[in-house]
Amino acid sequence: MTEVKREVFGQMPPEQGGGVVEKFTLKSDSVKVEILSLGCIIAALETKGRDGQFSDVVLGFDTLEGYTRKHPFFGAVVGRVANRIAKGKFTMEGKEYQLFINNGPNSLHGGARGFDKVLWSPQVLPNGVCFFRLSPDGEEGYPGDLKVWVTYTLSGGELAINYRAQTSKTTPISLTNHAYFNLAGQGSRDIYDHEISIEADSYLPVDDTKIPTGEVAAVQGTGFDLRQPVELGKHLQKFCLDGFDHNFCLQEARARRLVARARHPPTGRAMEVHTTQPGIQFYTGNNLDGSLKGKGAVVYPKHSAFCLETQSWPDAVNKPHFPNTLLHPGEEYNHTTWLVFNTA
Repeated sequence: MTEVKREVFGQMPPEQGGGVVEKFTLKSDSVKVEILSLGCIIAALETKGRDGQFSDVVLGFDTLEGYTRKHPFFGAVVGRVANRIAKGKFTMEGKEYQLFINNGPNSLHGGARGFDKVLWSPQVLPNGVCFFRLSPDGEEGYPGDLKVWVTYTLSGGELAINYRAQTSKTTPISLTNHAYFNLAGQGSRDIYDHEISIEADSYLPVDDTKIPTGEVAAVQGTGFDLRQPVELGKHLQKFCLDGFDHNFCLQEARARRLVARARHPPTGRAMEVHTTQPGIQFYTGNNLDGSLKGKGAVVYPKHSAFCLETQSWPDAVNKPHFPNTLLHPGEEYNHTTWLVFNTA
């Protein structure tokens, strides 16, 4: 059985529209997750280690104030389009659209005020919570009124995140959750002792602004071959990598499949990622720099967390040979990602 608890977390500042932010706690015998109505943010996720002790394994803040200031999308749902769009531009049905530039020369994670920075309307379910919002036509430069539902449900050690959307005009869409994980417990110094594997035969090389070059490259014989588990610190050293911030190409299938695993051998905590999405962005917290004070006043240095963001391929709206990200009126965008926590 999953318990669901609802409480007030805080009040948005007037300059950000005011409004009450609620926190929803979903609790099973092995996982406890706290989710905010601001940005559908996963603010805490506690899971058991081998010793039976619970630890919070996601980065974030103790109070609302942390989330209303600038931060690297901790725990949030990002959209309309996750990841980067080159120069914030795309042309669709003969019309050019210009988005807000917020990442070097590119648009990242929905723009200036993406889905991560707005209040969603919650509805409590027996085993979770469903958030809804209407993203109006023209919001952040995107066309069409977009209705979006994000549903979190917890069953035992499995947290499911379902994303649904319907539009009044053709629009690109790619939704993901941007939780930062450290299975040793948030606030632990680094993730070098984690073992990671990703079920992908190819990945997308990027230019110096992190936009895919268009090549779909085989992982075989490269530092991007994560098909067998690697110990992250040793692997980065071996291949002289500064970290990962790359899309791994998953087998095309709309069915649920296991796509990635992370394991922390010292505590035994393990996490599996299953999804219906065509890609997964593996990011190793390269831009964390210790300047943000997180929960319990700990700082988050470089490589102190990882993200496994299931999504469409970055800049797909400008790359016709990438899987399609356009949603048309009358269709429904519908993807689910399952995070399965256990001890191994």
